[in-house]
Amino acid sequence: MDRSGAVESHHFGHVVIVRGDRLERCWGAPDTPVFARSAIKPLQALPLMERGGVDRLGLTDAELAVMSASHNGTEEHLQVVRGLLDKGGFSERDLGCGPHAPFDRAASLAIARAGLKPEVMHNNCSGKHAGFLHLARDLDQPLGSYLDPDGASQRLIRRVVAEMSGVSDDELMVGVDGCGAPTIRLPLRGLATAFCRLVNPDGLPPVRTAACRRLLQAVSRQPVLLAGRGELSTALVESAPGRVYPKNGAEGVYAFGVVGAGGEGYGVAIKVEDGNERGYKPVAIDILTRLGLWPAVPAELEPFARVPVFNTQKILVGCVRSVLAW
Repeated sequence: MDRSGAVESHHFGHVVIVRGDRLERCWGAPDTPVFARSAIKPLQALPLMERGGVDRLGLTDAELAVMSASHNGTEEHLQVVRGLLDKGGFSERDLGCGPHAPFDRAASLAIARAGLKPEVMHNNCSGKHAGFLHLARDLDQPLGSYLDPDGASQRLIRRVVAEMSGVSDDELMVGVDGCGAPTIRLPLRGLATAFCRLVNPDGLPPVRTAACRRLLQAVSRQPVLLAGRGELSTALVESAPGRVYPKNGAEGVYAFGVVGAGGEGYGVAIKVEDGNERGYKPVAIDILTRLGLWPAVPAELEPFARVPVFNTQKILVGCVRSVLAW
């Protein structure tokens, strides 16, 4: 971070770029194990899709996008999650994620002004949990155990993550995410590989190829449902629909896949050691520019390329920028 023209602090971390199944470039240690946290959500959505859930339930683009989302908790997001629950006859009481205030400031203030408290639906993971409920039912698993790491649904999800990342199941560590769901610890290179395969699925089994393509299509059509207006992931998809699939995770994790010409694209995974998300935003823009996603950084992405730092007088005093040595 720069302040008044001088460097004030650094965010250190690890960055991995894969192309196909090859390590293209890395900074730091590519096999650093990380809890993927919410960056794993697109992979967690695949099992339900592969089991025919899209057609059987009539899932829309918006519902597929919110299943893999860390959403901002606006009414727009909540309506889609409610619709996803309704298709299974589920209610908010079935969701195992706890409540938290919406990430969207206006939505959060509206709740406070009304003298209300955030509900479980406002949890940024409520769409993922709704998808988990559908998967558990499809596997004849008791709904009350849908978050059990040893239950049928979570074991299936773990197998899909292992296959997509190229990491053996016994190398994956299962932890507990902030929303109470199982999360997975895997090498950073494996996370990058999974995102490369997610958006470049040629060569995967036909059912998985179709699911990956459908999920990318859904997110490309409904980018606001993936995160929210003003969020990096939504802005990236809007800048190049159908060509990039980004996903943030807590504690400084960020991953994205880039569609390549001729079927061989890129997968990128970032881990900021101190866990601060401001550290990965300019790095992600730097990498995507180098990979040729745009001829130049679009104007709407400039605030992420150089994250502005303001003082209490709302005067710009510095910025956070990428210093990757290319």
